[in-house]
Formats: sequence, structure tokens, C-alpha cells
Amino acid sequence: MNERVVIAPVRKTVHVKAPIDHAFEVFTSGLTRWWPYDHGVGKKPIQKVLMEPRLGGRWLEISEDGTETSVATITVWEPPHRLVLLWQINAQWKPDVAMKSEVDVRFAADGPDATNVELVHHKFETMGAEAGHSMRKDVDGGWPGLLERFVKEAERRES
Repeated sequence: MNERVVIAPVRKTVHVKAPIDHAFEVFTSGLTRWWPYDHGVGKKPIQKVLMEPRLGGRWLEISEDGTETSVATITVWEPPHRLVLLWQINAQWKPDVAMKSEVDVRFAADGPDATNVELVHHKFETMGAEAGHSMRKDVDGGWPGLLERFVKEAERRES
């Protein structure tokens, strides 16, 4: 019997007191300012985490010795409204190009000075049932703290 397993997506929404263009820029080009360096999957210690802000761009970790580790690839690039990443990390939190879960991030203006951001991490079933359920549990617990860091950075005012 060949049953198709479907694993529920992880959905997280945050409200950012910042214009949509700024929120999108901080999430993408500003990744290095809010992503914690101890949340890496590549060689340690990490010197920089960055996103190449364009279609086909990569989410990269760069270690202190210069080693680059690709975490994800941008498959949809619609600034400042939407970004989709092909997340290529396995359930053991190692880079794996065979992995195909997705992170879909949507930005919606809430007036001129605020933005609602919805993140949906899904397609865990592409990892296989056991690995997919494990990854889903991990990201469900991890994204809230990461998005909180993003909101703080996006709302921070330059002096």
C-alpha cells in the first residue's frame, strides 16, 4: 500500500512596526543583523549569515575560515511582498540538496508604517515521514524566537 503522508505546515505571523519595504529589506538583505550565529548548519564558528537578495539567490553561512554553506535557495522573489526559499536542510540539521521543504514568507502593509509578516514552512513530507515530522516539530519551536529577533531588528531605529 502506497500512502501519501501529508505533514501540516508551520504557520507563524508577526506584526512589525515598520513600512513594508523596510521589513522586507531587513528580512532578506539584513539577515546577518538578526539571524543568531549559533543557529547554523555549516562549519563553525560562523562569521556571517546572509541572503543573496534575488531570484536564485542563496541563504549562506560563511564560517571564519571562509567555508560557505548553502542553507536555502530563493525560488520566488517578489519584493517587497513575497519570498519563497527552498530549504535544503535535513532532520539532522545538516545541508542536504535532496531536501525540499519550503519557507514562504509574505509581507502585507498594514498602513504606511506597519507590516504583517506571515511565514509558512511546509512540504515536510518531501523529507519522508519520520524526518518530516521531526523537522516540523523543530521549526515549529524555532521560528517564533527567530521571528521575534527579526521584529526587534526591523523596528530598531537608527540613531
